[in-house]
Amino acid sequence: MHDDFARNLRLLCSYYKSIAEVCRRLNVNRPQFNRYLSGRYRPSANTLRRFCEFFGVDEHEILLPSAQFERLVQVRPRHTPAPEPAAPEAPHLAQLKAIGTAGLDKYLGYYFETYRSMACPGKILRTLVCLEQHGGRVYYQRTERLVEHPHEKAYHGIYLGMAHFLTDRIFLADYESLTGLEMTQTILFPSFKNRVTRLTGLKLGVSGSGERMPCCARVVYEFLGQTIDVRRALRLCGLYDADDQRVDAATRAAVVNDVMPGEWHFRGRF
Repeated sequence: MHDDFARNLRLLCSYYKSIAEVCRRLNVNRPQFNRYLSGRYRPSANTLRRFCEFFGVDEHEILLPSAQFERLVQVRPRHTPAPEPAAPEAPHLAQLKAIGTAGLDKYLGYYFETYRSMACPGKILRTLVCLEQHGGRVYYQRTERLVEHPHEKAYHGIYLGMAHFLTDRIFLADYESLTGLEMTQTILFPSFKNRVTRLTGLKLGVSGSGERMPCCARVVYEFLGQTIDVRRALRLCGLYDADDQRVDAATRAAVVNDVMPGEWHFRGRF
């Protein structure tokens, strides 16, 4: 009987994409389920009842001889697996998608992102950011180009993320794609002019040094255009001294991380 039950269970599982999917949807341990499939063990009465409710068969039917059970399954209307329940956050993310994309069209394109480096205190870091629209969403890639020692090959860190436009603020959230060990969040003031030139805001992340200290820094986005020479732009990215004239004076001033008298929080500035 154990062999018949195991064969019948394997037949029912064949209507699903994988055994892993069945285990996930039944909330059953995979090694234990494999024992049932092998015929070495029979589930308890309560577990058997759950299996039958899930697969849409009666308890006495799943214990029938396998040849008889196969004929029974073949002539019955095909049991359609119930769809997996949506994650609790899914409706909220769909709402965010619906309201967060409108208004971002004018901001698509390439930018130099400039801020005080979190991993190299005292230095200014310039990266290249590209905002693109795909399938009704706005995604972006942020590329860091770092040369640790002269004459060495540059290292490129790639961050991938999504952008949202909510109540006159641009929200960016990304993750470091090579290791998956870092995320950053950025909030920018939008440009109320017809032509986008510069955006300012705050950036929150973790320093790339060994201490991995959470940091917040003022940031400037300088619009470059929707079509650029990417290789040439990347050659202009990297670390600069705080007084380096290759970073314009307005940008150097905008990324100073000071707190004015009377300010109770570290605030963004227009």
